[in-house]
Amino acid sequence: MALTCGIIGLPLVGKTTLFNLLTKGEEETTNYAGRTKTNVRIAMIPDHRLDMLAEIYHPRKIVPAVLEVTDVPGLNRGTGAAFLDAVREVDALIHVVRAFKSEQVPHIEGGLNPVRDLENINAELFMADLQMVETRLERIAANKKIKGETLIEQAALQRCQEVLNEEKPLLEAGLTDEEWQAVKSLGFLTTKPMIFVVNIDEDQLREGSFEGEDSITAYAQEKGIPVLAICLELEAEIARLEPEERELFLEEMGIAEPGIERVARVIYKHLGLISFLTVGEDEVRAWTIEKGTKARAAAGKVHTDIERGFIRAEVVKYDDMECLRDMVKIKEKGLARLEGKEYIVQDGDIIDFRFNI
Repeated sequence: MALTCGIIGLPLVGKTTLFNLLTKGEEETTNYAGRTKTNVRIAMIPDHRLDMLAEIYHPRKIVPAVLEVTDVPGLNRGTGAAFLDAVREVDALIHVVRAFKSEQVPHIEGGLNPVRDLENINAELFMADLQMVETRLERIAANKKIKGETLIEQAALQRCQEVLNEEKPLLEAGLTDEEWQAVKSLGFLTTKPMIFVVNIDEDQLREGSFEGEDSITAYAQEKGIPVLAICLELEAEIARLEPEERELFLEEMGIAEPGIERVARVIYKHLGLISFLTVGEDEVRAWTIEKGTKARAAAGKVHTDIERGFIRAEVVKYDDMECLRDMVKIKEKGLARLEGKEYIVQDGDIIDFRFNI
């Protein structure tokens, strides 16, 4: 099951444009601020390693790592319920904020102020969590006999309430693992990993700065949130070009790679995800796992039978494969290692699982 990422923000900031770019979708982008529809598609994570491995193995297909992306309705009067319902369903958030100037696309708040817009959305997330905490505490208090796990939950919720009243995310509540388990099922919103995408215009891209940049950078650093400035309108134009034209255009603009590829990789990294790789004539594939996953559990991503009958994992580092480009030479140099079930898989490991069922 793919991890899910929700694109959030105020209306008319570029959320659907970003959604289309990440997922190669064609959802309508309009100047209508009352959308309540939620769009969901799969986004492929760009990975140059797959291209190199395909040159060696000439597979029938190449399968990159994927994320499920949700285009959440913009927060506006009348859309609050749809907004919060969609946010609850995702694992992480991409918060799009507007810095671009346009007379054709009026700002819903009447003027540009990126930090204000970020705070408006975040305030909604805080209020939703606080309301949930208070409702749950009231239900616990109404029970005459409070004991065991419920006592642990109550103590955890009281600490959550204190933190939220200070307008801090719940990740700063300092809960123990036991306390987190007690409240995990409530699906809090301010515990979700987040990145900021600032939608800039072409003039701002050429100038290398935008109004309010220092403020938004400081705001993001204070909260430990990655921030990327992307001209989504230009990215949409780039995406429509043929591959050769695209390369020429990027070179003329002095752009090393499409910004949308940077966004995809930052999302992946910020979620604490890595990829291991499997190779062969049938397919070259990237498999998504959480950082710190052990070999046997990683085998289960390929097939549950492989996890159940796991014997060993033959592991080759991607850098060694890129250098030698030949599995025979790699083995001759002793660079293919046999690892047991406790081995912690590293990003870019090329793995052949040995199993018996």
